[in-house]
Amino acid sequence: MSIPILKYSLSTHNHRVNSFEYLGGEEQPKIYTTDNLPTSLEMDQIIWAAYRQIFSEHQILSSTRQSFLESQLRFNQIRVKDFVKGLLSSDQFRLLNYDVNNNYRFVEICVQRVLGRDIYNNREKLAFSIVIASKGLESFFDLLLNSDEYIENFGDTVVPYQRRRIIFQRNKGEIPFNLKTPRLDYSFLGKQAMPQLSWSGPIRTFSPQEQKPKAGDPLLFLNMVGQMSLGS
Repeated sequence: MSIPILKYSLSTHNHRVNSFEYLGGEEQPKIYTTDNLPTSLEMDQIIWAAYRQIFSEHQILSSTRQSFLESQLRFNQIRVKDFVKGLLSSDQFRLLNYDVNNNYRFVEICVQRVLGRDIYNNREKLAFSIVIASKGLESFFDLLLNSDEYIENFGDTVVPYQRRRIIFQRNKGEIPFNLKTPRLDYSFLGKQAMPQLSWSGPIRTFSPQEQKPKAGDPLLFLNMVGQMSLGS
């Protein structure tokens, strides 16, 4: 028996921040879509926009490129929505985002990049985390991509974009979603192959007087003179 997704309220700490669509006269996000039979150059821009949104700028590496998916999109064999799912399902996305985070942080990353908004609250984070734990990543991706929210805002042919202008982080100011680093938790340093040094013994500081002089050091001569004067 499958577990139904938990119900949660549509509330968030930055719910008062206007979306792009409600800011008349302000700079609007550029929409990348395949609706109007894009040229080769425009298709390059669409593909780049999808990588930038899903992988974020600091994760766009040669290893993250999915040449086969790009070819399918160029020849109209798949839709933009399928291309986005292919990027999410890639080994590189899993390695850079899922393997180095817990489910809660991974949910935040995916909601921000796929739906273009911040997570509503901890209740929503918990609901999606249960889906990941019980049904797996593919079901979680399908839940996001087939949601009414995604279909209404992006459909099958529009590259997801950041619908909210900014988010606010205490002591860090306002930064876009796609510039947030996906790895913030020190408890996952081991998963990132980062060194973790621990020292259980006493901490001792050494003064210069405790250091042994090396060959050619004038201190050797001074020590010798001092010992000779004491001996005399």
